[in-house]
Parts: sequence; structure tokens; C-alpha cells
Amino acid sequence: MFRALNILKKIPMKPAVLSTAFLITSFLSYSQKDSADQYLKKGLLEKQNGRRLESMKQFEKAAKYDEGNKVIMSELASAYMDLRKFDQAISSYKKLIDLGDATAANFKQLLLLSFNYKNANDVMLYADKLKQADPSEKVSYYLGKIQYDQDNFGEAIKNLNTAAKEDPANGEVEYMLARCYADMQNYKQSIPYFQKAIQLDTTKPNWIYEMGLIYYAVDDTKNALKYIKLAGDKGLPKDNDYMENLGIAYLNAGDLDNGVAIMTEILKNKPSDINILNMVAEGYYYKGKYQEAIDYWDKILSYDKQNASALYMIGMSFQKKGDKEKGQQLCDKAIAMDPSLGNLRTKKQMPGM
Repeated sequence: MFRALNILKKIPMKPAVLSTAFLITSFLSYSQKDSADQYLKKGLLEKQNGRRLESMKQFEKAAKYDEGNKVIMSELASAYMDLRKFDQAISSYKKLIDLGDATAANFKQLLLLSFNYKNANDVMLYADKLKQADPSEKVSYYLGKIQYDQDNFGEAIKNLNTAAKEDPANGEVEYMLARCYADMQNYKQSIPYFQKAIQLDTTKPNWIYEMGLIYYAVDDTKNALKYIKLAGDKGLPKDNDYMENLGIAYLNAGDLDNGVAIMTEILKNKPSDINILNMVAEGYYYKGKYQEAIDYWDKILSYDKQNASALYMIGMSFQKKGDKEKGQQLCDKAIAMDPSLGNLRTKKQMPGM
């Protein structure tokens, strides 16, 4: 009898222990939620007052207490974006999606972040998910640009053409189409896209400059000079490369004075640049100023005594000046040094050359 009573006395004790554990767990859960709510409210107040860094710190504290709260995670992701903490922003938006907040807005943020990081696989992934979430979203430009970066010009052109229809006022799309064709060395086909790009966006002198170089590549010297010069007028930095190309454009267009003036300035910093010396010499030669041409080819020989091409052109210049015997001797000496120059003699002596 005593045993039975002892057993019965012990039975009520078990539920009492379980109840206490449940109460402790519930208390901790509510305590954490209260803490998360408090930090969330502080973060929202800091955000309202324009203190974005402080608001981010409060949201981070809130997330430690309740990382499954969509509101907290959304505010935290937004704060990271505003403070340009893009790695943390990506992680936060992915957590939001894992929490079930698979909205078009969140997919778009991940698309833009992936695009800025040039993460091709994620661009493809989130472009597809964004399009599924909201079919009206325009994703073709991002796909086209990332495919261009991968040298997949065929797919890039397809998507960029779609992007041009989606957003006909976007000059960047036309520029990227121009680049696709230019990178495939289809220069003539790239020109209309360059032209349209600079019509849509007049603030990009580098686009104008590139178009000038494209005209140079297709031997349109007039337009090459026009657009290279216009790029400088529109604010493109006039560094050595720019000035050299501008000088070449002037020389090719037959403007010897401007071309030589620019090249002479460049030679002050690059006095032994064989290429520039040769271009100036040729400019003088084709303008009939043979002694000036000789002087510049002589400078080349002072740096490179075995430069058969410069010696040959000095010989040609003497012949043009009327000293045919001396000129012929110099040409023969050059051909002995480099037999391939024998073909150049025929070309230089052709009518109109």
C-alpha cells in the first residue's frame, strides 16, 4: 500500500517539469522577439532621421534576434544597398527569397547586383526568375551585355536588338550593338549603330571618338578627322594617344600643317618614336616638301642605321628633287639591305603616287 502511494505521489511531478521547460522556452522566444522589435523600431527611426549607417547597425542587431523576420531582413537589405555594401546585400536578398519573399522586386535587385559584379550565371538565373515573376520586366539589355562580355556576339546581338525595341531611347543599347560588330571587325555595319548611339546620348565623347577610329579603319579620312576632333571638343581627355590619332587624321585628310604641328609637339616627349617620325616624313613627302621629308627620315637613321625603308624613301625624295643619280644610288643600297623594297619602287613611281 505504501508503495502504491509513493508511486502515485511521483506521477504529478513529471508534467510539472515539462511545463516549466515549456514556459522557459516561451519566455526566451518572446524575449528575443521583443528585442528584435525594439531594434527594428530603433532602426526605422534612424532611417527616418537620415542616419543610414546607424539604422543598418540596428537592423543587424534585430536580425540576430529574429533572422526569420521578413521585415527586418528587407530593411537590412535596403540599408546595405544604400551604403554600397553589395556583398551583404546579395546575401540578404537571397535570405529574403529563402524566407518565401520571392518577389519581382527582390529578383530585380539580385539581377542588378549580379550584373554589376559581371556574374554571368547569376545574371542568367535572376533574369529568368524576374521575367517569370513579372513578364513586363525588361531584361534583354542585361543578357545582351553579359553575353557581349563573354564574346558571345551572336546571342548578344539577338538580346540587344530586343532591348532596342523595349527601350528605343537607350543609347547604351545601340552602342553595345556597335561594339559587337566592331569587335567582329565588321566595321561598316557598326557605323549606323554608333551614329544612332551618339544621337541618343550626346554626353559620351568616347563613343564619338570610337566612331572616328572606325571611320579611320574603313579609310573614310574625312569622317575620321571630323569625329576624332569632335570627341576632343566634347571633352574627351587629350592624352598622347588621342593627340597622335588626331595628328594622323589630319595627315590622312591632307591637312599637313595641323598634322605636323601636332606630331611635332608629341615628338618633344617621344623624340625617338620611329612611327611618328615616319608619319611626319611621309606627310611632307606626299605634299611635295621633299627636303623636310629627308630631314625626318634622317632622324630615323640616326636612331636606326639599318632602317632600309627610311633610306629608300630618302632616295626617292632626292629623285623627286631632281637629283636622280644620288637618289637611285640610295634606293639601290636600301634594296640591297631589304630586297622587298624593290616592289615599293614600282609603287612609288606609279602615276599619282
